[in-house]
Amino acid sequence: QVHFVESGGGLVQPGGSLRLSCVASGFFLNYYSVNWFRQAPGKERERISCSGTEGSTYYADSVKGRFTISRDNAKSTVWLQMNSFEPGDTGVYYCAADLEKVRCTERTGTLGYWGQGTQVTVSS
Repeated sequence: QVHFVESGGGLVQPGGSLRLSCVASGFFLNYYSVNWFRQAPGKERERISCSGTEGSTYYADSVKGRFTISRDNAKSTVWLQMNSFEPGDTGVYYCAADLEKVRCTERTGTLGYWGQGTQVTVSS
């Protein structure tokens, strides 16, 4: 099967940090820009970050300055370093490949290879 596998979620206190991993399974990561999304309870899925094959990045305003995306194509992995957690960061975090765009832009193309997600809960 062709998909991502996310890991690294957990329970974290406000102000804390976590690093999520997103590993490509069954395809070559270097051909795709990769997006991180999150879905909070009762809310729509939100795009929060993107890593392009040529080094471009995207961050939603809600995470800018707190989250950092990085990738290593040789390891088929994209990471999301998350610092200074706020309660609003709680949700299930997913990664997905943009099947049309290698560069991160304001809008994504067709998304695919979704992972199963990893839960992040921010609570004191």
